[in-house]
Amino acid sequence: MMFRDAIERYGTALAGLVLFAVFAATAPRFLDPTNLLNVLKHASVLALFALGVTLALVTAELDLSFANVASLAAVVTGYLVHKGYPVPLAVASGLCVGTAGGFFNGLLVTRLKIPSLIATLGTAAIANGFAFWATQGVAFVGRWPAEFTALARGYVFGIPAPVLWAAAAALIAVFVLKQTRLGLHMTATGDADEAARLAGIATERMKLIGMTLSGVCAGIGAVLLAANLSSAAPNMAGDYLLQAIAAVLLGMTMFEPGHANVPGTVTGAVILALLNNGLVLIGAPYFMQDILLGVTIVAAVALSASTLKRAAFAV
Repeated sequence: MMFRDAIERYGTALAGLVLFAVFAATAPRFLDPTNLLNVLKHASVLALFALGVTLALVTAELDLSFANVASLAAVVTGYLVHKGYPVPLAVASGLCVGTAGGFFNGLLVTRLKIPSLIATLGTAAIANGFAFWATQGVAFVGRWPAEFTALARGYVFGIPAPVLWAAAAALIAVFVLKQTRLGLHMTATGDADEAARLAGIATERMKLIGMTLSGVCAGIGAVLLAANLSSAAPNMAGDYLLQAIAAVLLGMTMFEPGHANVPGTVTGAVILALLNNGLVLIGAPYFMQDILLGVTIVAAVALSASTLKRAAFAV
């Protein structure tokens, strides 16, 4: 029984270690320190987006708009930097756009009682339209201030800055969810909405907070993307949609099986980053990444379907 419980909790993480060992033995330059740091850097941005999805899912709501909201936030940030506005203003504006997108989703879900699957798809379309309207389909590109690009390209004691941002966000999320009344109320809302409401928990407020925090994470990821690439395109975060969802679903198969949890999400993001990097290094066809990503999502949903279904379609 103990062995079975250990496999249920840590089996996916152990599979990630096996994947690491396989690529270490077969992929050229996989163990190069520069390559491993690049893997962590990519995993960090992915983890930030996935962390937002996790916080929404903790309250049994699903955010499918974060990638488009992040793209819009990046466009706003990039425009202000491109036009020479102060970097703090540009960063704050990007964060505000992300937060506003999440808050808007929360209002649709809690006030208008629209299922989160539908509400966030609508928000995604709106954000996408605004991003293309603002850019006319052309990315903002330039030699941007080092003060801004250092947010994503800088290093602290040899550690890429995005890794530190993601680590800080994950630690704060764990503390809030496990050590504060707010986190306990969010978790109770996601586990049993009606029971939590009867116990006196403001469940609608918890859902609103969860969706808003998802937008905050989207804004942070957007700023880091724009800073790292020195550009802002209307669909620049699009590739992160399925990857972040896959990271969250992988996380729901470990540590706290069946429940969205921060350690699992972060581990899932690292596993996916390792998989993508290893496939590139061994020369696998580009479409293999999409195929394996799809397989990962289907397998993870099969193990966590009840929570995901309640989050997507509950009214």
